[in-house]
Amino acid sequence: MIALALHALRRAIFAISIAAIFVVFVGPIAILGVTSIRPASGVFYIWRGTNFTFNNFVEVLHQSQVVEAMWNSFVLSTSATILSLGITVGSGYMLSRFGGWIQRSWFATIYIFRTVPYISWVLPLYLVNTRLGIYDTYVGLLLPHIAVHVCFFSWLMKGFFDGINPSMEYAALIDGCTRWGAFYRVALPAAMPGIAALAILCWLSTWNEFLFALILSGKRTPLITSTMAQFVTETGTEWNLMSATAVLAMMPALLVTIFGQKYVIRGLRM
Repeated sequence: MIALALHALRRAIFAISIAAIFVVFVGPIAILGVTSIRPASGVFYIWRGTNFTFNNFVEVLHQSQVVEAMWNSFVLSTSATILSLGITVGSGYMLSRFGGWIQRSWFATIYIFRTVPYISWVLPLYLVNTRLGIYDTYVGLLLPHIAVHVCFFSWLMKGFFDGINPSMEYAALIDGCTRWGAFYRVALPAAMPGIAALAILCWLSTWNEFLFALILSGKRTPLITSTMAQFVTETGTEWNLMSATAVLAMMPALLVTIFGQKYVIRGLRM
């Protein structure tokens, strides 16, 4: 009887845990999806009535700023990912394979930058961008994202290279390869699962980033995360249009996550 009671208790705890996960994670997305296809008059009673419409998406897509913001976010995310990985791969390899004061100084530098609270960067970056004349430009948005990614992902990339046996690189050096040749022909292919995982995480991080988009962008280079705030006006909040924009913004990230999931799992298992 005690064993049956314990078994029933475990099943109850498991069911409650699944329900809690559904409510916390799936619930908000479900509410967002339903709100995006409800008319403006029905957003406050989304679970009642059968009045649904896709005109919200049509109206949002007819707003040039939303389309431009999605394009800008795509360009920024892709550019930040490519440039960040170009630096991060070399940084992680250097930290993993070499020693000396240069490597120790670089490690200390990125460690110090990682300890700085994220929000405290915003005001200095705004002042620097304004002084250099790159406020509300691709360059002014790209450089902070690259700096954040390099500081964070260099540690992860170092861990990936630490998990690769360096004996094959030594063998390549004995066979006449240069250090660059051993890196390019041996270490880099072995680290590709980890690099692919970092590329996906880097792209998603840039696409979903809000603070830099809010402070460092304006009308010339709007980004999708900050553009959604335009539906909060003096007369109220257009929840249906904001939800439709949020659903559209989720689609690229969802596709990247679905098609890149296996690479993320494979990379994080290295």
